[in-house]
Amino acid sequence: MSTTVLAASTSLDFSLTQKLTVIALCALTAFISHMALAVFNDGVRPFMLDFIQGRSTRTATTAVSFGLSAGFIFGLGAPMALSSGVLNPWLLFLPTDILGILAPRKWLAPLLGGAWGAVVVFGLNGANEVAHDLPVDFLTAMQQMSTPILFLFTLFPVLAITRQFGRLRGGLAAVLELALVIMTMKLWPNVFAGSLAMAAGVLLLIGFAVRKDLARREADRAAALAAGERTTGTGVEEPDDPMASLFSSSALRLRRFLPLFMVLGAGVCVLAQMHIFGGGEATSFLIAKGQYGEAAQVDFYRVFGFVPLIATTALASGAYGIAGFTLVYPIGYLMPNPFLAAVVGAVVFALEVLALSSIGKVLGKLPSVRDSSEHLRGAITETLSLAILFGSLLAANVMGGGLAILIVGGLYLLNEAMGRPVVRMAAAPAAVIAGGVLLNILYWLDLFTPLKG
Repeated sequence: MSTTVLAASTSLDFSLTQKLTVIALCALTAFISHMALAVFNDGVRPFMLDFIQGRSTRTATTAVSFGLSAGFIFGLGAPMALSSGVLNPWLLFLPTDILGILAPRKWLAPLLGGAWGAVVVFGLNGANEVAHDLPVDFLTAMQQMSTPILFLFTLFPVLAITRQFGRLRGGLAAVLELALVIMTMKLWPNVFAGSLAMAAGVLLLIGFAVRKDLARREADRAAALAAGERTTGTGVEEPDDPMASLFSSSALRLRRFLPLFMVLGAGVCVLAQMHIFGGGEATSFLIAKGQYGEAAQVDFYRVFGFVPLIATTALASGAYGIAGFTLVYPIGYLMPNPFLAAVVGAVVFALEVLALSSIGKVLGKLPSVRDSSEHLRGAITETLSLAILFGSLLAANVMGGGLAILIVGGLYLLNEAMGRPVVRMAAAPAAVIAGGVLLNILYWLDLFTPLKG
């Protein structure tokens, strides 16, 4: 895969059909959020049960959603869209979480959501063009983030294996991934170099986890037989288990709105099929480069890290994820047309909602697999945090050399010292934008000369 950055003219000039799709989907997601049926922010979902049961007000829940989402919207969602030319879920769905919960009436929620969608599709390209015309073009500089994000993201299975199964297995996974990256770059230079490596790493992690769970169940069964007890396996739920009752009522609540979820699944899948939307940081740059198969692969691997989290929080709170298990992302990238994408997306969402209870029961019997999911999510966050920080410093160097590195790195460190008012992952891109604005002001004051090239 070429390591060159994207063309300087990343465009956010969408067709009328694409604009209407974004507006309609934002209206729908805001309405669903208002109904407390689904939210995108995984951190907000656990708070939805109190809201659904009337123990928390709409205003209080909105404050929670805004507090947990604002940094990602303005520090990650907007910079990623402007630098890659591809929309993302932080920019579209986190604001509609907030607007939907905030709206006091059902009819107002879709209007607010649609209005946000219109702001994105009509306003973002104007901001993009203005920024590219500035003496210090910090948006083009931010495309330097693509290479660190794509390559360092490849290592997330290695980190997860090391944390869960120790140094030896982690080291073996690292050697295997490195060999596969080198082989891919040598034999298939037009393919994303991390594709095979990530596949091997995720398969190793799942294999280790399943093997550990099966061994544990066999040991438990043998111990029970040795004690003279009759057993049918582990993980059997007691009929009066209050959590089982809560899970059952939450699953039933979501199933009652199955047609609405099917429309949501169709909409998200169609948006992904249009190739103006990426489900993750690495995916956005792959979509921008036209590498849709590789983007599908990357987002498919992410699913393994989020299915247990989304399933358990949905069953515990009664609120699903706006993108479901996110399977509609990779499926949408690969669909040949939007009509087929709509049908497949609707079916996938229907199957997900109907299978929630069964997935919860299976996860209850596979604790190591659940642990693997947590390690995967932590590893994804860790690798991307480093990649985004490193890429942001590269961007700073391109747009202003040492002075820009001082400003961007200083803002990042100041954010850390102040207790991270901006979440860590979003702090560096936000610092690049703030630094770019400051460098342009210094240029107009004749205190700074932009670098050539």
